[in-house]
Amino acid sequence: MKIKEIRDLSTDELQQKNRELVEELFKLRLRHASGQLDSPATLGQIRRDIARIRTVLVEKEVR
Repeated sequence: MKIKEIRDLSTDELQQKNRELVEELFKLRLRHASGQLDSPATLGQIRRDIARIRTVLVEKEVR
């Protein structure tokens, strides 16, 4: 996700998206551990998206 897209979401939508990505990251880690993951780069991408969302949530909290 692009940061512009993330900043356009509401706080509730950001929290929902964060929960979805954390769940997806968990599933990808399981697949990676069992050797069934095609592209390990997706783990890093999901982690970066989660970090971006959390950063924007904190920014919105401060305002």
